[in-house]
Order: sequence, then C-alpha cells, then structure tokens
Amino acid sequence: MAEPTRAPSVDKAGRKIDAVAATLDAAYGPRRWHAHGDPLDELVATVLSQHTSDTNTARAFASLKAAFPDYEAVRAAPTAAVAAAIRTGGLAQVKAPRIQRILDAIAAEHGALSLALLRGMGLDAARAWLLGLPGVGPKTAACVLLFALGLPALPVDTHVHRVARRLGAIGPQVSAERAHAVLEADLGDDRDRVYAFHLNAIAHGRAVCTARRPSCDRCPLTGCCDYYAVIAT
Repeated sequence: MAEPTRAPSVDKAGRKIDAVAATLDAAYGPRRWHAHGDPLDELVATVLSQHTSDTNTARAFASLKAAFPDYEAVRAAPTAAVAAAIRTGGLAQVKAPRIQRILDAIAAEHGALSLALLRGMGLDAARAWLLGLPGVGPKTAACVLLFALGLPALPVDTHVHRVARRLGAIGPQVSAERAHAVLEADLGDDRDRVYAFHLNAIAHGRAVCTARRPSCDRCPLTGCCDYYAVIAT
C-alpha cells in the first residue's frame, strides 16, 4: 500500500479543523451538497436510523411509505400498525410512538404535516423549532437542517464524535451533543464544507479510525492527531 499523504502538523497559530478538513477531502474526495429530499421525510428517516444500519433504515422507511398513503395516515393509525411497518429497522416499539408524537406536535404547532415553514427560517430559528419537537435531539435536527434544507448544521454521530475527539478537534470530555456547537463554530457557515466534513469523517471512522483498533499506520491525519501523538511516544 502506498504511503498516504499526511496532514501537516498544526502549530499554535494554526487551525486544526482546516488541516483535518483539507486532508479528509484529499483522502475521500471533495463533496458538494445536494438536497436529500423532503424535510419531513428526512426527519422520519433519521428517527428510523437510530441504533440500526443504513440498509435497515432504508428498508423500514420504504416499508412505512408502502403501508401508509401519507403521514396523516401514519399519525392516525394504531401504534402497533406503525410498529409492524417499520419492524425491519429495529426498536419498532420505541420508534413508532416517537414518530407519531412528532407528527402530532407538528400538526398542533403548524396546522399541517409539513416542515415547509423551516425553509423561510435561518439556521438558529429552524434548529430551535426542531428541537422543540418531542424526542428530537441535536443530531436529528442537524440531519434535517443539513440534508434537506441545506443549512450548515453538522450532524455528529458516533463516528464523527470519535474521530473529532481522537484528533483533538474537541476536548476529551466534550459530549456528542456539545460537539455539534463546537465543530460547527470551527467549520463555519459553508454548507459544502460542513457536508463534506460530516460524510468524510464518517467514512474515515468506518475505514480507518475504528472504535476498537484504529489503523494509525495508514491514517493520513497522524500529523495533527492528539491520539497518535500519545501512542507514538
């Protein structure tokens, strides 16, 4: 295997996030944002994605759409019927009532089962509105904001959190919830940059910076990685 291009060391005046983002782009390719679909679809799909694989999420979402003609029907259905439709995604008994509570709250607040109102809001206002929904946390809100609305919110999943913490882009005690604000502030308001960082950090976490045995010998980020600086000494 060819020696990977290494990220430059970051001196005190440097910004680690710039070196990390540039190196991830070089390793996994630059990415430009594109809309992933309707914001309410994104919200429901993100709830379905919790604690399961992308494949199971897609199956559960497709099954939900096939079982019900629209979200009003999902909202009105017996919870057991919704759970049956999404069973392939896992934790159906938890996710079904959660989805219905979210739909109830949207209808009560907005008068319609739609998140189109978010398109006219800025990032902070749209995030606050989503976080006001039952069971919607920072990661779920960020997925809707970034993927469906093109706002520069960074979803922090387990891979993004692990990679950022090992690198030292966030402190060792910074939770995944708190990491959203810290990393967003460092990345800035360029949605392509935020989008690329999210996808590339996930790719890196899956392929190289894995939970149990990170492959530091083939990591391009060792030049700016706090974790590597410790294990290499």
